[in-house]
Amino acid sequence: MKRKLALLMTACILLSACSKLPQQAWPPAGSGQPSASLPNDGSVDTRIKTVGESYDGLYSYDYSLDAVQGSRGFYSKGMTNSVAASAMPEMAAEAADEDYGFMPDIIYEEPDWNTESYNEVKESGIVSVQTQPFSTFGADVDTASYSNLRRRLYENDGHGTTDNAIRVEELINYFGYNYPTPKNGEKFGVVTSLTSCPWVEDKNTMLLRVGIKAEEIDPSAGSNIVFLVDTSGSMFDNNKLPLVQQALKTLQTKLTDKDTVSIVTYAGEDKVVCEGVKGSDREAITKAIDSFVAWGSTNGEGGINRAYEIAEKYFVEGGNNRVLLATDGDLNVGVSSEAGLIELVEEKKKSGVFLSCLGFGDGNYQDDKMEALADHGNGNYAYIDCSREAERALKDELWSTLYTVAKDVKFQVEFNPAKVKGYRLIGYENRAMAAEDFANDAKDGGEVGSGQCVTALYEVITTDSDREIPSVESKYNNANTGIDGNELLTVNIRYKEPDGNESQLKTYPVTSDMYTETMDDDTSWAAGVAQFGMLMRNSEYKGTSSYKEIYDRLKNDPRVMNEDLRAEFLYIVGLVNGDFKFPSAD
Repeated sequence: MKRKLALLMTACILLSACSKLPQQAWPPAGSGQPSASLPNDGSVDTRIKTVGESYDGLYSYDYSLDAVQGSRGFYSKGMTNSVAASAMPEMAAEAADEDYGFMPDIIYEEPDWNTESYNEVKESGIVSVQTQPFSTFGADVDTASYSNLRRRLYENDGHGTTDNAIRVEELINYFGYNYPTPKNGEKFGVVTSLTSCPWVEDKNTMLLRVGIKAEEIDPSAGSNIVFLVDTSGSMFDNNKLPLVQQALKTLQTKLTDKDTVSIVTYAGEDKVVCEGVKGSDREAITKAIDSFVAWGSTNGEGGINRAYEIAEKYFVEGGNNRVLLATDGDLNVGVSSEAGLIELVEEKKKSGVFLSCLGFGDGNYQDDKMEALADHGNGNYAYIDCSREAERALKDELWSTLYTVAKDVKFQVEFNPAKVKGYRLIGYENRAMAAEDFANDAKDGGEVGSGQCVTALYEVITTDSDREIPSVESKYNNANTGIDGNELLTVNIRYKEPDGNESQLKTYPVTSDMYTETMDDDTSWAAGVAQFGMLMRNSEYKGTSSYKEIYDRLKNDPRVMNEDLRAEFLYIVGLVNGDFKFPSAD
């Protein structure tokens, strides 16, 4: 998709004093805003189609002069084209100080090449219990992979993604589930279910679901949040800096006078835009956000150092202390390698300040750096692809996104070789850990926010199965463990308090009599999302999965009729399958 910005002649700058155009709110007029109250005729298929089509407008950016003028994407006074600015820096600098309203005559076309960067995801295979009885991984509540995949599918009419951009666990954990709330002072409510696996024909292969829901805590001590915003030249697009501005304005509506807000921007150098402002001071925060200007190189290292310095200055004991980084991840000055950034944030997190990342934009998006920063900064990672996602992550689910209630959360499932022949963990490839690291408190796990759900799915192959699973024979292997004959496995969970250094252990046995033939709604939904991810990756383990089967099964979930995100997911399934077509598609 090519975007063209027809920008007026340089001479128009001289005439613009008498030709000012009014500012226009972002997103541009005509952008669809999905709503649960969208009209439908009562049919679930009509509901899915109506909700899905409404999302299309969120990616249809208006590049008319009025919209560009109102987007404040490059200069807050209207100059939006970083290519133009780099070509004429003196003129750009002058225009930044004057409210001209018109811009130079340079045509910008988005390049055909793509430099988006992702870590390799090597799909997990089937593992022999005789060889590896333990499956160990860190919790993952990041949602970036889902919204990034959605953006790529919507912008390309159901096509145009890469396997490494698809982390199946993030697709599954994008959705909420009806898990039990914690009881008796527990940190998590835990649920396990065992049912038939919908994509495997072998009747001796079951689907295990492990789900947790964290306690819900309101940060009564207050929050100390430093917005760290990339304002370099690469952020000029309408789906970058203008969307950052909207997202941060969305977030600030949830803050109060017990919260403290600071804003640091970085490009060639870092700049403190505001410091120690009360969360209730909407006018000051909005003014600071509106002042952002996209220009120059990207010194992320300098910005990170300054943001942590300010966060430590306003540190709230017992509160939520966090740096919130908003960027496309395209760092090019100072420490910019993934390894260097990891080392930087590993050192900074010792202060007790957590780092969360919000990703924006396309073309040059650096997902690998964003994921690494959040993982090693004791935070989470979301990708903001449209205004609706900003509402979800930073308003509807703000404290789930920004307030950690348990850190270094790890799962370890131990399988009974007397009952289980093999297993496969679906997703979590980038979160896998050595078995011995489970009890090692020096090894990081994942962070879980207030009220968040974490779901993991396993294919579990019993010893009755004829499936061949490669294993290593040993004269010391002994399937006669003496464990209760009904016990298939044990789920072990470790976690630390947000300010703690020692983990706590909880264990949950799973027995064969827990098996049910029919999947409950939560298991069915998580399985369907996992199947979609496997199909998108063309996984060798997708089995009998099909987009049609996913759609037909999940549309019976009663939540589809009142939850837009579920209806929109099924629209994407239908879009990829060729059942739907965007109204804007040729």
